[in-house]
Amino acid sequence: MKYDYDVIAIGAGSGGLSVVERAAEYGKKCAVVEAKKLGGTCVNIGCVPKKVMWFGAHIAEALRDAPDFGFDIEHKGFTWSKLVAARQNYINNITTWYDGYMKDKGVEVLHGWGSFVDNHTVSVDGKHYTAETIVIAPGGIPLIPNETENGALGLTSDGFFALTEQPKKVAVIGSGYIAVELAGVFQALGTDTTLISRKDLVLRGFDDMIRETLTDAMLESGIKKEYHFAVKKLERVADGTLTIHSTDGQSVGGFNEVVWAVGRETLIEPLALQNVGIEANGYGFIDVDDCHKTVVDNIYAIGDVTGQAQLTPVAIRAGRYLAERLYNNKPNLKLDLSIVPTVIFSHPPVGTIGLAEHDAQRKYGHDNVKVYTSIFTPMRYAFTQHKIKTALKLVVTGADEKVVGIHIVGDGADEMLQGFAVAVQMGATKADLDATIAIHPSSSEELVTMR
Repeated sequence: MKYDYDVIAIGAGSGGLSVVERAAEYGKKCAVVEAKKLGGTCVNIGCVPKKVMWFGAHIAEALRDAPDFGFDIEHKGFTWSKLVAARQNYINNITTWYDGYMKDKGVEVLHGWGSFVDNHTVSVDGKHYTAETIVIAPGGIPLIPNETENGALGLTSDGFFALTEQPKKVAVIGSGYIAVELAGVFQALGTDTTLISRKDLVLRGFDDMIRETLTDAMLESGIKKEYHFAVKKLERVADGTLTIHSTDGQSVGGFNEVVWAVGRETLIEPLALQNVGIEANGYGFIDVDDCHKTVVDNIYAIGDVTGQAQLTPVAIRAGRYLAERLYNNKPNLKLDLSIVPTVIFSHPPVGTIGLAEHDAQRKYGHDNVKVYTSIFTPMRYAFTQHKIKTALKLVVTGADEKVVGIHIVGDGADEMLQGFAVAVQMGATKADLDATIAIHPSSSEELVTMR
């Protein structure tokens, strides 16, 4: 049977774009379906604009500490709208580039919402297109808990990026990646910020050193934290501000904005999966095998929709590997998700790869795991009023002390981890790190001098 395309990807985010880009390089006729803007969440309302705001927040922190370095400066204020305008111009340049890049690759962009008609047919706003292979890569959206009364009075991360003026006082509900990142940006740029959390510490599931150090740093920065606070209701009061009520009768208020950062859900509802016999599992994800194939032989799924690590580089690698298996005779190329480096752009940033100490003990046994730690005030803050700690941990196992986890909190964590991730991926031992000449003075030298 002759199809309109060799490959159609539903979703023009990191995963969908990567698979059609690579397939097109091998001479395949490709299309990508997108209802919004090319680049998906990461480019438009995720990683990229977040990092711009994070850089802005770091400039604010540098200005705060400038007098301690001998600078006599006059801080005349900060204009949120100016930063946002520059950020959006930067993003528009990226999406414009994507448009041209897809045309150069010969990839057709089908604008609209995509849904399945049958195993080889996708409907895009009522018009049908056929393909030999279809890749599901729609990404996800931030969620607001259905059980929360008036929950829609709050923003999500999407709403954060739509803000053109700086709120004076905000509450961020959550304690994961997005919550700590947005709270850090707000506070550094001058917004009175409160973090609303069910737990004592942020970043559940991460190594305890990371959780404790970052929580302390956030409080030191001036962020307020409401602990053990399960949100029941949002209320708009007479003065126009928002009050948050908990399930046990607590309330906090006076907020210009409330931002939900309690997780994301997959965008699978519009796909009409029932038409091809695919069902979401109990967690709302599409099950795939090691080759990202669904229960239907010619339909694959990549990215957030699979429940795998919700990280742009993971989706990109999955898309490229899928194209390599299908069109470049590499059927055994598999995505290794056992060691995935990641960074949280908090204040200070967090970098981590491999197993947390408690996970390593569970896997290898308590007596077979050893940790090396270093906690110090880096030179950047040695003589400033704000003493921001850096904390590093190596998790090793076995007689040869193979490194199975590296965890970093502190300035530079985002940049230093990539190189150490290569070492962990290659199976480095503690002795390999010790044999590496240190770079002095730096925070990263601590990872090769620990005793």
